[in-house]
Amino acid sequence: MINEMTPDLPDGPAGSLPPRARAELAGTAWEELPHVCTGQHGVPDTPDVLGAVLATDPARRVRAVGDLYRLLLHQEQVFPATAPAALVLAGLLDDPRTLAEDRWERRAGRRSLRAELLNWLASFADIARLDAEDGVGVAQNLAAARTARPILHDRIADFCDAADPLVREAALAATALLLTDPALASSVPRYAPAVREVLAVSADSYYRWIARERLAAWGEDVTGLVTAEKERRAALDWAHVLAEDPFGEGQEQAIRWLEEQPEDTAAPERLGRRCEDRTAPIPATPHGPVPEPPVAAAGSEAHYRGPWRIAREEERAEWKFTPYVGVGPLHFGMTLEEITGALGEGPAVSSYSQQGEDQQLKYADFAESGIRALFHDGRLGCVAADALTGPQVRLDAVPLTGCAPSHAEDWLVHRTARPGSLAYSVAGDPVFADLGLAIRSQRAGDVVLTRPLFLLYDWLDLWHALPSEEWNCS
Repeated sequence: MINEMTPDLPDGPAGSLPPRARAELAGTAWEELPHVCTGQHGVPDTPDVLGAVLATDPARRVRAVGDLYRLLLHQEQVFPATAPAALVLAGLLDDPRTLAEDRWERRAGRRSLRAELLNWLASFADIARLDAEDGVGVAQNLAAARTARPILHDRIADFCDAADPLVREAALAATALLLTDPALASSVPRYAPAVREVLAVSADSYYRWIARERLAAWGEDVTGLVTAEKERRAALDWAHVLAEDPFGEGQEQAIRWLEEQPEDTAAPERLGRRCEDRTAPIPATPHGPVPEPPVAAAGSEAHYRGPWRIAREEERAEWKFTPYVGVGPLHFGMTLEEITGALGEGPAVSSYSQQGEDQQLKYADFAESGIRALFHDGRLGCVAADALTGPQVRLDAVPLTGCAPSHAEDWLVHRTARPGSLAYSVAGDPVFADLGLAIRSQRAGDVVLTRPLFLLYDWLDLWHALPSEEWNCS
């Protein structure tokens, strides 16, 4: 019996968790179990992230869930801290505070915290069934993740019949992926009908893919599901073509039809690539000589103080970039106050937009640091480094700020491994989805230098994501 009146507990690294989860958290040697960025400045440790999941402050909860994805499931990898964290999270699912609804970074619309934690566990289960990459550490991490699957299945099973359809779908998605474990094979007949009846017709394209992939693996006929998905995609593609044609006779009808379609709530990176291709082998790096890495501009003469002055190497801060986690001391999901504290300076310019009766922060410029922080729902989603004065941000020790744009693009294109990762904005800026990186150009007198943008998945469509003021920085 779940006590829906469980009182809130004081916020803290573990103070908001129920007793069993608190004990599990305290009994784990987290200092020996790093996530992708353990020890980096401004990045919380795993116990702090887990402790904030049930925090009283909704913003802290949303930030914590985003951190679960960024730090513990980074780029389809699991880390030493991932499996123990999954066990703690699964123990929180029956806490009544997980009924609180909000908007989460990874999916459209509102849903309960319980549904979103189940979505995270589904992503965990999806990654746990991938083949181990080279390296003992990765193999050990995957082995730990696979060992946790039967325990997670036991803790998730009750939610497959939940009254909330979003909780039910997320629980079924996680369960279907957990059933990859040979020890759980006997449970397949119990869940296969629900996977077909619920997941296969979901508005979420990722859930539909899970249904087709798992049912086929279980030996069931999915011909009708595959045909229906192709027809759905074809209808959507054609409707989008008509809707974008101002001279077409069917534009108004296509727009109305698209507005009537249920919103695809799949995570942004799932929308950006065909799920059926996710297990295809990644092609080798293109043949040909490896381009020389870009070199940052030398900077202006020491005595020059004009408006186009380019900072010299010794004048720029050195920042490291970790895709989809953060850059330098900044961590995606930060608030303006947290960024101000991390940089040690307040914004020189802040821009807001009006959303009904509320004001929404669009961006803030930090003159001393030479960066622009861009926000969505009050949280950091994109960082632009000024080509002239911004920090020197490096990827694999290679500079990205203040370089010749063509050299940076050539090196990044050659480095990119994932098919379909490279796209171009309407302004011709290369956008690398596997890195969460876009390279814009910024004028410096008679030359043009790179203005790198470090961003989350839902910022990859630069034309719609960036405010108009950012396009003037060229």
